[in-house]
Amino acid sequence: MYNISYFTEPDRELIIAFMKEYSFAMVTGIGENYPVATQLPLEIEEKDGRVFLKGHLMRKTDHHLAFEKNNNVLVLFTGPHCYVSSGWYNNPNTASTWNYMTVHARGKIIFTDEKGTYEAVKSVTNKYEGTETKAAFNNMPQEYVKPLLKAIVGFCIEVETIGNVFKLSQNKTKEEKENIIKHLINRNEKDDMMIAKEIEKRLH
Repeated sequence: MYNISYFTEPDRELIIAFMKEYSFAMVTGIGENYPVATQLPLEIEEKDGRVFLKGHLMRKTDHHLAFEKNNNVLVLFTGPHCYVSSGWYNNPNTASTWNYMTVHARGKIIFTDEKGTYEAVKSVTNKYEGTETKAAFNNMPQEYVKPLLKAIVGFCIEVETIGNVFKLSQNKTKEEKENIIKHLINRNEKDDMMIAKEIEKRLH
């Protein structure tokens, strides 16, 4: 993570909003020989100024077993990213770079009991499926749901620290930023357009 203030976002509400938008996140931890990781859809909840990440994962996987032994985890929320050519700067004889947006949340993962796992599955399903469709959680037969709960486990991570890098050409002049935006829009790629929009937000 960069330790440069102009590449970080100070607005906590924007950071939390980013985490909610990119909630399919990478949960990483410490294994016996190698780091372990799993990518999961998460619920991001705020309560009394604290942030909680909730979800569920498969039991007895390498990451589950590692998280049980050492519950310190790092959760990576990754957003849009793109290449930025130094040819777009006033002085092209400098390094090209990569613009990107990411949030790193650290905390301790705590696993739930079966009731908590049931609620975790219900919550995530309701978030993405809704409650009124044929595939809604409440429409699933219990004889189907209950065996699944034996294979998965719910969890909650109370976030202790949040770091971020919103690297959006903040160290360039207004003229250079406008030129970067123009070139990104001309490339007409999804991430390029999203980064261009984020740079433009910060022009004024």
